[in-house]
Amino acid sequence: MNLVENIKEGIRSIQSNILRSVLTAMIIAIGIMSLVGILTAIESIRNSVESNFSQLGANTFDIEGTRPWRRQNAGKDEKVYPPIKFKEAMAFKERFNYPSDISMVVGITGNAEAKYLSKKTNPNVRVNGINENFIIIKGLILESGRNFSNIEMENAANVAIIGQEIKESLFEKTDPINKYVNVMGSKYKVVGILKKMGSIMGGGGNDRAIMIPVTTASRIATNNEPTYDLTISVWNPADLNNAVGEATALMRIIRRDELGRPDSFDILQNNSVAARLDDITGYLQIGGFVIGFITLLGASIGLMNIMMVSVTERTREIGIRKALGATPLRIRQQFLIEAIVICQLGGIAGVIFGILIGNFISTFISSGGFVIPWMWIIIGLTICVGVGLLSGYYPAYKASKLDPIESLRFE
Repeated sequence: MNLVENIKEGIRSIQSNILRSVLTAMIIAIGIMSLVGILTAIESIRNSVESNFSQLGANTFDIEGTRPWRRQNAGKDEKVYPPIKFKEAMAFKERFNYPSDISMVVGITGNAEAKYLSKKTNPNVRVNGINENFIIIKGLILESGRNFSNIEMENAANVAIIGQEIKESLFEKTDPINKYVNVMGSKYKVVGILKKMGSIMGGGGNDRAIMIPVTTASRIATNNEPTYDLTISVWNPADLNNAVGEATALMRIIRRDELGRPDSFDILQNNSVAARLDDITGYLQIGGFVIGFITLLGASIGLMNIMMVSVTERTREIGIRKALGATPLRIRQQFLIEAIVICQLGGIAGVIFGILIGNFISTFISSGGFVIPWMWIIIGLTICVGVGLLSGYYPAYKASKLDPIESLRFE
């Protein structure tokens, strides 16, 4: 009996015990589904985040006021430094001569209430001051309207760009452009509306924000002194490191940082954030693989038990085959192929359901598009072959060692 005949015989054996084979394949399918499903969701989320980073480009870096929690996590000096003031941010923008574009943002409050006529929002609206480059550099998209003009920036005009949640709350059936919203005791003319972006970490992101000119924001009195953060987009990505060095030196001069003392501000590069994100998703992938492997380990034990029962039930059949000249190798092949076929049927079903479930889950967390993780599919199906070999080897070995005379007497 050759290999092809062994495969056919294995399939016939599965068909003759269809319920038992289906239940066993389902155990394998659950293991593969958990493995592929988790990793598909992680891959989709990572694609979404990488897409957001690519919108910012690999040629940008941020200069921000110090955040104590960030420095503690990095093991740096925990000293609290004064925030970056408006005059300091403007001085940097005017004096930084490297070929680049500079955006500026300041968070005024995160719990404002916006009003239009008789309608009002919940008191959870973010009010940010931005300059004319912020929308472009941060990869935001205007659904309608326009960006702030240079004249509006210079004259600190009361104009605003609103997010989608503000539009939906206040202007359900009205075009917001050229209408006035009341926020923090002042009226602002709506000149632009941001396209819905969503937020991976929750909280509404820019969808729940009202953006006003940074010059206008600098005149608003707040309880806490805000920090004015900068994002620099270098025209030539190859010059990024040089630009970071020059920006650091200039900001130290503006901030009057003494020689030998740490920077009184933080500089963040997008590639370092992306690298950290890759580390996190790598840990998640390892966790998903371990969960799937444990499930498959339990499935392999169940498969081995079923194959042992199959050997016992077919002892007389094995005796007849040996009496007709079947070698121990052919007997082992028959049972091993049967175990592998069951695993592969379960593996294919698990891959299909894993891809569907993983992408379904990822739609609630991110917008990374439909993902098919080919590498993990190949790994999953390869593992199925390994599980079939490990689970089927001992029963196949036991079957091949049966004495044909004793097997023929078996009832």
